[in-house]
Amino acid sequence: MADRPLNGHRVLMLVTNYGVEQDELLVPLKRLRQDGADVTVAAATADPVQTLVGDKDPGETVSPDATFDVVDPGDHQLLLLPGGTLNADQLRLDDKALTIVKAFAGSGRPIAAICHGPWALVEADVVRGRTLTSYASLRTDIRNAGAASWVDEPVVSDTSGDFTLVTSRTPKDLDAFLDAIDKALVGS
Repeated sequence: MADRPLNGHRVLMLVTNYGVEQDELLVPLKRLRQDGADVTVAAATADPVQTLVGDKDPGETVSPDATFDVVDPGDHQLLLLPGGTLNADQLRLDDKALTIVKAFAGSGRPIAAICHGPWALVEADVVRGRTLTSYASLRTDIRNAGAASWVDEPVVSDTSGDFTLVTSRTPKDLDAFLDAIDKALVGS
């Protein structure tokens, strides 16, 4: 289907195997694929990814396409970091995941993160001087990491640094977040 807007674009989603917010994984995954993007879900292990709804109720499980240690970040045009408190907290402690985040930031390719997803950006030290949003409880962490500002908006696309940074607050903002991702991909 040559008329799909994201044909030929490759997206890498990083998640841990437990705790990713269901809608922050599945909604972008389905929409990006529907729009023609080739999306790779990479997890810490090859085990199924157990999503959660509202950080507590079990959601759907997803089979990862790859693991952090075998996925090649150079094969993808955009990195997407879904949230979920447990997922994001584990992700920011995973050296392999942080290496991937740093590789994207260092190469100038876009990174998108929603809800608690920016924790990995803070840990990777790639938010200095940037403007972004997130789940409200990350505001102080983001400011302490040297971000220029944290704003309470549905989506922020910051193009002021070496890479486009798209951030969003919660699953309620997914439509705006995905529109900004589309723009970052098509412009990349």
